[in-house]
Amino acid sequence: MIELIYGDCLEHLDYLYKVGAKALITDPQYGIGLKTNYKDRRRGKLAECNNFAPIVGDDRPFDPSPWLHNFSVVVLFGANYYADKLPISGGWIVWDKLNGLESKRTWGFADNSDCELIWTNVGNAARILRHRWMGALKESERNQRRVHPTQKPIALMQRIIEHFTEPGDLVIDPYMGSGTTGIACAQTQRNFIGVEISAHNFDLSVGRVSAAAQEAGREELKICR
Repeated sequence: MIELIYGDCLEHLDYLYKVGAKALITDPQYGIGLKTNYKDRRRGKLAECNNFAPIVGDDRPFDPSPWLHNFSVVVLFGANYYADKLPISGGWIVWDKLNGLESKRTWGFADNSDCELIWTNVGNAARILRHRWMGALKESERNQRRVHPTQKPIALMQRIIEHFTEPGDLVIDPYMGSGTTGIACAQTQRNFIGVEISAHNFDLSVGRVSAAAQEAGREELKICR
């Protein structure tokens, strides 16, 4: 089962709580007012990039509390930006975006963060996942331009999903973005429910997840607009 829902995830809380999901894995808005006009900001630099619309909800602090107590596994990307609102956990993941890249700069490789901190409610040991994802220098999806300002690698999401869940488990992503979590679930035989508030991003997700589901032979796709 793969279900894609257009709308505000907070208006679907009762449904998301009751469907029996094993895991909630999501990359929410961080509440940092990210400037997503990458092309305008980096004019004259070598890396090709796009301008994107602002991330819905990123202009106000993110509240993770609705997602912390109803799922066996909770995985939240970018959690260093709202760590003060999270329970103490030993199970953090450090996503090393450089994976061996070195810079002549005295501090940091580029304007982007060298790594991303991911909070989980599982385990007492911090882990490092290495997957290069630094502008045009990417370990995967090399010939594909990003379609979302904070797009995550499918391969990285697959690795997280496969570690925390089993085939047939249901994974929820309430901030679906461009559908990366849904693609990874389709490819790894997990069930998936995704919610997205942006009409543009929802359409992106429908296209990307539908294609992945078809390729994986998954016919049970439900789209709720």
